[in-house]
Amino acid sequence: ILKPNGTIWVIGSYHNIFRVGTILQNLEFWVLNDVIWRKTNPMPNFRGRRFTNAHETLIWAAKTQKSRHVFNYEAMKALNDDVQMRSDWELPLCTGNERIKVDGKKAHPTQKPESLLSRVILATSKPNDIVLDPFSGSGTTAAVAKRFGRKYIGIEQDKVYVSLSQKRLKGVNALVDPEVLQIDSKRNEPRVPFGSLLDRGLIEPGELMFDARRRWHAKVRADGMLISNETRGSIHSVGAAVQGAQACNGWTFWHVDRKGNPVSIDLFRQMVRAELAA
Repeated sequence: ILKPNGTIWVIGSYHNIFRVGTILQNLEFWVLNDVIWRKTNPMPNFRGRRFTNAHETLIWAAKTQKSRHVFNYEAMKALNDDVQMRSDWELPLCTGNERIKVDGKKAHPTQKPESLLSRVILATSKPNDIVLDPFSGSGTTAAVAKRFGRKYIGIEQDKVYVSLSQKRLKGVNALVDPEVLQIDSKRNEPRVPFGSLLDRGLIEPGELMFDARRRWHAKVRADGMLISNETRGSIHSVGAAVQGAQACNGWTFWHVDRKGNPVSIDLFRQMVRAELAA
């Protein structure tokens, strides 16, 4: 029942996750990532007969290799202090006030923390998308989906858990402000060639560009190419060449001097984008 461009997340411990992974691949799902949830406060191993089980594995898979799946890359980068998010997540177990209890005891033995499901849902869905949890348990997936403006379906055979989930969902305040829910993607922004900056006089031919620490320099040609020693090419290829790197985002690498201060050329790109969107 997964839509052609939908994705599936499966979580488990060493007891079952490898078997489930094999089944997914046999069914021709396309594995996008395996994510390690590293628990910052794992339950200790009291018997001392093996290592403490301090992580669980999540498999993220698309329906086919050709699926155009959702991945909110920039949002995950923003959540990670503007650094590309890795596939190992350090998050605590569900404890404290978040843990649902009945008569002082845990209502569900494996209640997942909302922080884990928040990351999954924010990373791989959009507002108003449908999120299905066929083993809903204590309703964490549905609660997080509701909070972030997703539609949700939870399936659970245990009537006690269903009742707990319904009560829990009534207490969830859904975010409705579209500006808060908006997830921007740079892929949707208009493409701005570097030459557009020259056309608008934001950068002049012959101007010297440099990196943030002024270690490398390049001169701007009239045709929008850069020259640095024996290297010439685009802002990206020259940026990679001077560093001896395989690739470089020239927009964030190169700067120009404005009144004695270094200014990223990406600022000018954003100005052009705003102009095109007006």
